[in-house]
Amino acid sequence: MEEKRVVITGVGAVCAVGNDVRTTWDSLMAGRHGFARIESMDLTGQKVTVGAEVKGFEYPDRREAKRLDPFCQFGLVACGEALEMSGIVAGENVAPERAGVYLGSGIGGIRTLEREMTNGREHGYRRVSALLVPMIIINILPGNVSIKYGFKGNTMGIVTACSSGTHSVGEAWRAIKLGLEDVIIAGGAESPFAPVCVAGFANMKAMTESADPDRASIPFDKERDGFVIGEGAGALVLEELEHAKARGANILAEVVGYGTSTDAYHITQPSPDGKGAEYSMNMAIESAGIKPSDISYINAHGTSTPMNDLFETRAIKTVFGAAAHSVPVSSTKSMTGHALGAAGALEAVFCVQSMLEGRIPPTVGYQVPDDELDLDYVTEGARDVDVKYAMSNSLGFGGHNGTVVFKKYEG
Repeated sequence: MEEKRVVITGVGAVCAVGNDVRTTWDSLMAGRHGFARIESMDLTGQKVTVGAEVKGFEYPDRREAKRLDPFCQFGLVACGEALEMSGIVAGENVAPERAGVYLGSGIGGIRTLEREMTNGREHGYRRVSALLVPMIIINILPGNVSIKYGFKGNTMGIVTACSSGTHSVGEAWRAIKLGLEDVIIAGGAESPFAPVCVAGFANMKAMTESADPDRASIPFDKERDGFVIGEGAGALVLEELEHAKARGANILAEVVGYGTSTDAYHITQPSPDGKGAEYSMNMAIESAGIKPSDISYINAHGTSTPMNDLFETRAIKTVFGAAAHSVPVSSTKSMTGHALGAAGALEAVFCVQSMLEGRIPPTVGYQVPDDELDLDYVTEGARDVDVKYAMSNSLGFGGHNGTVVFKKYEG
């Protein structure tokens, strides 16, 4: 069976620095971060006070919003932007049965869960919302998207912690490549600002306790001490090339490679030798049919935790060899924070934008060099680069690794 080429015809984004792709990208190019004191939850007794919350967001249908956890609201808005950009309409220019939805989340509707648990304890469990379950389950986001847009193909919620968004894009690429679907909207969404969730991450020492927004998420900096928790959603419309061409679609970029692996090492810590990330990157590069030196830009997982940044850097050095110090590497989490299951999807959108506009986003907040972290982390601001191939990494709790390679579309 002849394998298909897979292109991207629409993107959408909601995050701490913008509620659409254009605003978000302009913020990244300006080096503006979205960190501030957390406002959406009670901080009493919390170790962590700084977060990357979505700002100025209002779901377009107030009545419908009451039945949707914030993670689902973000996901639906990002998907709406991506589908509007792509021009895809089920039943008009794609067969509904050939249109799928692959959307992930690391935690799902935890804000609703905590609210209703409190409600049950304080007022009795007969008062718990009948919508609790369909508001908290992760697959409700792809379910709602399929209902809203009439997509009747394979619909699934992929859950691999902080790799969920990347795996959703990669698995969507694989399905279209094998001829199983013509169109898939892929990505991820997250809204983890529930006190118990923030406390859980903080108590395992995964998050920074810095109260200074400018020195909170500082990937690759020697003084990094944990990630800044974030929220939002990223969505991409993946489409079989000939299907896109036949309807005259505006093609933004091409997906050409995907790799996935598991560390089999620890429930939260990445493997110190970086082998899992190394396997994932090598697989993605090999499936793209290119050499490591062909990569123009790496959007790193770059969480600003001591171990992740070190081990990911080691893995990049192993995979890229002599080319490791010449390829630009940046962490957009230095501006968006870590949106967990949405992170990889957002960063995929950023890779697409970097190819469209010939610019790559910086790593902001970097001040103190770390001797072993000596790659080109783009710390001087956004940089003009003709990006032919961009690679995005995601590494999740449980040892899940995911890498996607994008190519500038040239026909």
